Amino acid sequence: MAVLTVGVLLGLAAVGVLSAYRSPPWGPEGLTAALLAVGVSLLLIIVGAAGLGGGIAPGASQEADRGGNEPSELTGHLDPDLSRWLWLVKWILVIPHYIILALLWIAFLVVTVAAGFAILFTGRYPASLFQFTVGVLRWNWRVTFYAYGVLGTDHYPPFTLARSDYPAELDVAYPLKLSRWKVLFKSWLFALPQLLIVAALTGSLTSSSTASISLLSLLVCIAAVILLFTGVYRPGIFDLLMGINRWTL
Repeated sequence: MAVLTVGVLLGLAAVGVLSAYRSPPWGPEGLTAALLAVGVSLLLIIVGAAGLGGGIAPGASQEADRGGNEPSELTGHLDPDLSRWLWLVKWILVIPHYIILALLWIAFLVVTVAAGFAILFTGRYPASLFQFTVGVLRWNWRVTFYAYGVLGTDHYPPFTLARSDYPAELDVAYPLKLSRWKVLFKSWLFALPQLLIVAALTGSLTSSSTASISLLSLLVCIAAVILLFTGVYRPGIFDLLMGINRWTL
């Protein structure tokens, strides 16, 4: 994690230098140093992510699971005795998670691009990078379930990329073989109909955010107000929120 953090911070600093390159004092040497720093930061991020991903025990591969199961699985179990008021401060309680996830999401983008090139040339997703990216999604889902996207548990999320016994979990079966050419089109062309639906449900193309006005944020608000005054989380609202988050992730 230390290597990844250094890589992210170094990359942000280098990008800041490059954005200020229009100022004469930097000169060609400053530009060269900034570009070198960007390259080093990318290397550190990938090495750090691979180290973190390598420490996560791999699950079953997609090819090993021939029982008709989906390659990805998202679960969330509603706590029977939720606090009426704790949801009012959960967004404050998870600030440490926000800080770490900000670093992890920057690394996630870098690792996804690097994995895309690996798939393009080899047809395989590097296993350690795969476990890292799934781990970031898993961590993000736990915080979403706890703090702002579902409010389905009062158990504080763990600080880990690995699987745990937390009430909300996400797992993706490892693909032993992937199409080389589809990697060029999946994230924008093939996924476009899905992305438009996700945007309509959540107000965002890529996340289950409640920062904007959307069906997701409205449902979370309704569930929270009902919980505050009655102490009951309506199962129908919970199921719908789970469906929206499952579709998004």
